Amino acid sequence: MSLQIPGLFIQESPNKGRGVFTAKKIQTGDLIEICPIILVPEHEVPVIHNTRLHDYYFLWGPKEKKAAIALGWGSLYNHSEHANAYTLQDWESKEIKILAQKDIEPMEEITISYNDKRGDIELWF
Repeated sequence: MSLQIPGLFIQESPNKGRGVFTAKKIQTGDLIEICPIILVPEHEVPVIHNTRLHDYYFLWGPKEKKAAIALGWGSLYNHSEHANAYTLQDWESKEIKILAQKDIEPMEEITISYNDKRGDIELWF
């Protein structure tokens, strides 16, 4: 199942490339998007590091040994240390849900933390 709330759009984000923005106010706790995924098995994950997909995948599974490419706009949400949204992985349905963790104003970029589950790891960019 794929779902996006009305009012989402893609535009350039300063110093980040494309990002996901909203034209309408989003309330804390709102479901923003449900993204089906393409599952990458553990033995294929090293290959991703030599492709453009390196910047667009999510670690997947309880031990994070697999990878997932989020469809919809899921792989276009940019990182922020002060993210206004978060991801929830549904391993059974193979979906990533994007939810608001605070109110998001119209024309604001929707951001997630790329290291929210792993603490203060150093990011690659």
